[in-house]
Amino acid sequence: MKKTIIIVLVAILVLGIAIVGKGVSAYNHIIAAEEGVKTQWAQVENTYQRRFDLIPNLVASVQGEADFEKSTLSAVVDARSKMGGVVKVDGDMLGDEATMKRFQQTQATLGGALQRLMMVTENYPNLKSNQSFQELRVQLEGSENRIAVERKRYNETVQAYNTYIRQFPNNIIAGLAGAGRKVAFAADAGASTAPKVQFNTK
Repeated sequence: MKKTIIIVLVAILVLGIAIVGKGVSAYNHIIAAEEGVKTQWAQVENTYQRRFDLIPNLVASVQGEADFEKSTLSAVVDARSKMGGVVKVDGDMLGDEATMKRFQQTQATLGGALQRLMMVTENYPNLKSNQSFQELRVQLEGSENRIAVERKRYNETVQAYNTYIRQFPNNIIAGLAGAGRKVAFAADAGASTAPKVQFNTK
C-alpha cells in the first residue's frame, strides 16, 4: 500500500514538474516573441523615419524649378508638417487597432503626396537632368522598398506571435501573462488595384 502511495505521489510530482516546465517554457517563448515583434516594429519606424528625413532635401531641390506646380509641392510639405515627425507607436500599443490605423493613415497621406510629386517631376527636364535630385529620387525609391520589406517582416513576426499565443495551452499562459494579440499592417486602400499613372502635358 505504501509503495502504491509513493508511486502515485512520485507520478503527481513528475507531472507537476512537467506542467510547470511547460508553463515556464511557454511563458519565456511568449516574452521572446513579443520582444521580437517590438524589435521588428522599431525597424518599421526606422524606415519611415528615413523617408521622412529625405523630404526637406527633396523639397529644396524641387523648389529650384521656377514653374513647378506649387500645389503638388505644398501637399508634401503640409503632410510632413502635420505629422510633426514619424508617429511613434509604443511597443505596448501594438495591440490597439485604432493606433495602428492612425499610424497607417498618416504614413499613407505622406506617401500619396510623395507619389504625386514624383509623377509630376517627370514633366520637368531640368529636374530630370539634375544629379542631386536624381540621387534623392533613388534614395526615396530605396526607402519605399525598405518600408515594404520591413512591413512584410513585421506582419510575419506578428502572425507567428499571434498564432503561438492562441494555441493551447499557450493561450492559458498568455492570458495569465497578459499577452494579447498584436495588430498587423492592413493592405493600403486600393493596393489590389493597379494604379493609373497619367502625366500632365505642358
